[in-house]
Amino acid sequence: MKSHVIVGRGAAASKTALLLAEDGERVRMVSRSGGGPDHPLVDKVAADATDTDRLTELTEGADTLFTTAAPPYHRWPEQFPILSASLLGAARRTGAAYVMLGNLYGYGPVNGPITPDLPLAATGPKGRARARVWEEAAASGVKVTEVRAAQFYGAGAFSVFSLMVQRQVLDGRLALVPQELDLPHSYSAIGDTARTLVAASRNEQAYGRAWHVPTSTLSVRKLAGRLAALAGAPEPRMEELTERDLTLLAFTEPFWAELHEVLTMPGRPFVVDCSETEKVLGVSATPVDDVLAEVLSR
Repeated sequence: MKSHVIVGRGAAASKTALLLAEDGERVRMVSRSGGGPDHPLVDKVAADATDTDRLTELTEGADTLFTTAAPPYHRWPEQFPILSASLLGAARRTGAAYVMLGNLYGYGPVNGPITPDLPLAATGPKGRARARVWEEAAASGVKVTEVRAAQFYGAGAFSVFSLMVQRQVLDGRLALVPQELDLPHSYSAIGDTARTLVAASRNEQAYGRAWHVPTSTLSVRKLAGRLAALAGAPEPRMEELTERDLTLLAFTEPFWAELHEVLTMPGRPFVVDCSETEKVLGVSATPVDDVLAEVLSR
């Protein structure tokens, strides 16, 4: 029986664990809280993943080490190097294949569709932090791949859409959004993210490079409208947060100050190319209405 370790306990980690367990494979989930889904083949362990010796002990004998974990958003430049060094160290010591969940920040601003072969040219602190995680892993000699997701949506997602649009639409309240409302924008469903992680872990062609989670591309206004229609809610009321709004909000919570770096280029679509994932890994995007229906069923 194959066995795996997943560092993290969020929606993507939990869905990945269940996919593996439902295929009869053992999973150990590692997080500070020891959280995760209930399943006979899922073992939940409370541990600090930055403790390399402890993580190595927990990973010993596993076929794959997955990570979906990340430090607090505003602490990425200081804390990501510590976490990633521990994860990489555990993979190196145990010989486990290493599958990383990343995002698209490392590319920096891009003209046209974002493809996985583009250089990691970000210059901001969060983009560089993400880029370095991959660059160090790729140069380590460890068997490694990275699955890069766009903005999350779907059941359990933690993102701009889930936090600043979803609940407001369902409650009939005004949604204030830090992105342009009518430009095409790519979104990755939580379930598709998990399926891509599992597919990449099982395909030898996946290692040594990065892959994009399949996405659905539509404006945030249209995505909100689809959610409202499915829920029988009123037509969404939405306004774009300005740079001034974000600056003022940053005085109340560090998260807001961090958004300046990663907002997409004004006036330009944000479109992710995931054709290679579809062709090689056999994973495609779940229809938008199916993803949103799962949100409403929770």
